[in-house]
Amino acid sequence: MSQSPFKFANSNAQVPGNGTPPPEFIINAPASTDIWAKPPSTTRFSAPILYQSMPLKSFKRARVAFNALWEKNYDQGGLIIVLNTADGQQKWVKSGIELTHGRPHLSAVAKDSWADWSLLPVPSGGGAATLEMVREPDNSLWIYLVEGVQKSPIREVTWVFAEDVKDIWVGVYAARPSSEGGELPVNFGHLIIDQA
Repeated sequence: MSQSPFKFANSNAQVPGNGTPPPEFIINAPASTDIWAKPPSTTRFSAPILYQSMPLKSFKRARVAFNALWEKNYDQGGLIIVLNTADGQQKWVKSGIELTHGRPHLSAVAKDSWADWSLLPVPSGGGAATLEMVREPDNSLWIYLVEGVQKSPIREVTWVFAEDVKDIWVGVYAARPSSEGGELPVNFGHLIIDQA
């Protein structure tokens, strides 16, 4: 089965590397972009996402290294899986670094009806991380922080592979929810997306 080409959502930018991202590339997030959903009525899905489309059953693993000068509150970037449901809804799981409470944190957010949010300090204290999302044998989606050969579990999302979806997007995103500060460039490296 041939891999589908990469595409952008929420961006008119050229796909880096002529359809297949090079080992290192940048995504620029304009100001006032976000991926978030909070009751009673906040739903935002405006951040640039560079993704590959595939059937849900094909997903095995995604991994990327990334960093940025996180400056504005809620500046963020990292990995994302978007589930395009049969009724036209979008559910998603994103994990990356997000600036909050004055410093970068490892962030994991899962959106079914609404989004939740969990945070951990970045172990290095810096603005860089390597994250991996993996479909484990028990059919849960696990998110790991990768440091050298060590993988530390951050989050288990149990429902992803039980969903009825048309297809999923797997890739990377960048967002700057603040209306100030212009674009946020996020540097990505060594993106791996494995399919069954």
